[in-house]
Formats: sequence, C-alpha cells, structure tokens
Amino acid sequence: MDPLRETDWAEHWKQLVGARHGQAWQFHDPAFWDKRARSFAAATSGRGDGFLEVLEPWLEPHRTLIDVGAGAGRYAAPLADRLDWVTAVEPSQGMRDLIPPKDNMTVIATSWEHAEAAPADFAICCHVLYGVADAPAFIRKLEAAATERVFIELRYGQLLTASDPIWELMTGSRRARQPEFADLWNLLLEMGIEADVNALEYEGFESWPDVATFEAEYRPPLEDSWDDKKAETWLAENVTRDAGGKLVYHRGRRSAGVAHWRPRR
Repeated sequence: MDPLRETDWAEHWKQLVGARHGQAWQFHDPAFWDKRARSFAAATSGRGDGFLEVLEPWLEPHRTLIDVGAGAGRYAAPLADRLDWVTAVEPSQGMRDLIPPKDNMTVIATSWEHAEAAPADFAICCHVLYGVADAPAFIRKLEAAATERVFIELRYGQLLTASDPIWELMTGSRRARQPEFADLWNLLLEMGIEADVNALEYEGFESWPDVATFEAEYRPPLEDSWDDKKAETWLAENVTRDAGGKLVYHRGRRSAGVAHWRPRR
C-alpha cells in the first residue's frame, strides 16, 4: 500500500477534527471567541505575516473579495482600502464588534457553511479550516464564490496558543492534533486541485491586560477541571509582563503555507 495514494484524505481530515472537537468542543464555540476576541486582535492586528504581500499581484481597485472567517478584520479592513468591495464573513459577535467600519464592506454574521455571499473575484480563508469537519464541501463553496482565485492559509505544525498547554495541564491528557498545511495539500490533490504555494514566517504571541482577563478567556471551557494553583504556576513559568504591565505569552517564530489557485469551472 502506498499511504499517499491510498489514504482517504477527506476522511482523514474529518477524523482529525472529530478527535480534537470531542476532547474540548467549547473551544470551537463562537462564545469562546467572543471572550477571546480582544486578545486575539491584539496578537494579530499588527502582525506582519506576509499574507497581504501574497495577494499583492492580484489587487486592483475594481476587484472584489470575500474574507471567510474574517475575525477582527485584520485582512478585510486593509483590503477594503485597496479594493472595490470586501465581504467579511464572521460568526463571532465579539470579533465582528472589532472590525473597523468601511463604506465598501459588508459583514455577514454567520459561519461560511451558512453564509449567502455574492460572488467575488477572490475568496480568502486564513487559519479557519482547522475546525471544519467537511473540508471538501467548505473548499468547494469557496471555489463557487470566487471567480478569479481562492487563497487558503494554514499553519505548518500545530497550534501554539495557550489553549493546548492549559487544557493538557488541567485535564492531564494530551490534545489531539489539528489539521495542518500538509493535510490540506494532500486533500487538495485528492480533490483534483493543483495549487500554487507560498510559505510565510511570522512571530507569534498572545497578550492579556491582566490575570482576570486571561482567566475569563480560558477558564470557562475548562470549568470542571480548572485548578487555580496550576494556572498560577503556569503563568509564572510561561508568561512575562511588558513595559505596560500586560501579560505576554511568546510563541516564537511560526510558519504557514498559503495554497492558491484559479477556481475550476
């Protein structure tokens, strides 16, 4: 058996998502992202990860774009300044509240699976597919919505936010891994998509104004197993304070891949 050729990559992806979701479904709840919105925006809004540079050859004032899983608008907002129209699809109210208002931006308050968005020249989807069980259907919908090009960004390797070490510390068990770029690449090939690829590098970190904000973000999904002493020890060993007094969790250099292609018709 040739594992690359014989593996059902769609089923493999589904099993990865199911195993991780089964351990801690609360981290996939939009309510969790409502609480995490401000710390997520603080960690990503000013981060130069090279994704906008990947888009640069295709950006023209008359073009339109859909940002699927727009978060707090870190890409949608600057792209609205470069394009004719941007549609931001985001299910979390906390995230949507942080998207800068733009006269040429529509914000759709739901997940991509349920969104009804007008077609656009481009569809982008950055760090969203990790929790999507039916990735082929999700990707086919991206293709159907984009007339010129689809862009999907996923990490090389695993999540390095505080959620995994905190979950493992409190529960005593290791979290199942997420899908990553290698899984996406094999899935795309299985779907008949031969994409171009750009590799990106960036510095990752999380920050919180104080301990209470950190606990408000991470304690609710783990309420049944939360241990104040363990949390205090983890913070002391892994988190520093910056000059302004904020808690900072440094995740080091990260890398991600961007798969992009012209939609098949």
